[in-house]
Amino acid sequence: MTQTRTTQQRQASAHFVVPAKHPMVTVLGSGDSLLRVIEQAFPAVDIHVRGNEISASGEPADVALVQRLFDEMMLVLRTGQPMTEDAVERSIAMLRQDSGTDGLEETPSQVLTQNILSSRGRTIRPKTLNQKRYVDAIDKHTIVFGIGPAGTGKTYLAMAKAVQALQSKQVNRIILTRPAVEAGERLGFLPGTLYEKIDPYLRPLYDALHDMIDPDSIPRLMASGTIEVAPLAYMRGRTLNDAFIILDEAQNTSAEQMKMFLTRLGFDSKIVITGDVTQVDLPGGTKSGLRQVVDILEGLEDVHFSRLTSTDVVRHKLVGRIVDAYERYDDLNGNRK
Repeated sequence: MTQTRTTQQRQASAHFVVPAKHPMVTVLGSGDSLLRVIEQAFPAVDIHVRGNEISASGEPADVALVQRLFDEMMLVLRTGQPMTEDAVERSIAMLRQDSGTDGLEETPSQVLTQNILSSRGRTIRPKTLNQKRYVDAIDKHTIVFGIGPAGTGKTYLAMAKAVQALQSKQVNRIILTRPAVEAGERLGFLPGTLYEKIDPYLRPLYDALHDMIDPDSIPRLMASGTIEVAPLAYMRGRTLNDAFIILDEAQNTSAEQMKMFLTRLGFDSKIVITGDVTQVDLPGGTKSGLRQVVDILEGLEDVHFSRLTSTDVVRHKLVGRIVDAYERYDDLNGNRK
């Protein structure tokens, strides 16, 4: 791609030539859907397409971002990965977040092309800058906390990293656990056998596993102990060596449970703890272990806290807006636990 840009009287222009090997539909989208996303994001920029050439003119800062956006889109397309409307929107958000920095931030193409795990015809990869930093932190640190609202991928990405570590023989087993007390319900009051009692709490972890591992092999891996899914109470008294351990829904641990879990860490193991401090379901008066551990361990060597926000929600766009609305409501009404 060749580019030129001139600035005159607070106006700038940029010119892009898309290589012939890339059909314009891959850059503009089916029915120009990607182009419409860009035009809506930069209403002060005039974008024109002629053949395989794209020109943009308008405010210098916006034109510069549009120029960087097309650069990043081309880098992604060169890997063979298609661009989607969601990917374009997230690229724009990352570029805007990066503007005004020293230019050392990760680029959208680096985020969108970082593959974690390929399984059953699909590839799991981060979709936002904070997600990439979270995934990178898991590689670099022994204990990582992923704290953020629902839909930010904190548990799903941790699971993908666990399966990747198992497949590459970095660990010999995966241990997935959650506190089995939510919304005031205790196991003793639930009907059925012990397995039937704990299954609803652990079901989301099983669902994620089925996305990443051949479902037919999961019973075998669980029978051999290679994958273990169990309530947090089952961790007491154990030392977990050579394992990738994930504690999910950690906001529903007490301070004592959190300490118990963290001290299960054995040799050659890695721990990822995920939770949403705005969704505490503990009985009144019980302090969340996840909230307390931030004060105790932040800054400790080889322990990392990754914070995700509504901008990292990868579910329906409305979910991010719902998260923001609840946060505003809680701030105004003092409902933080």
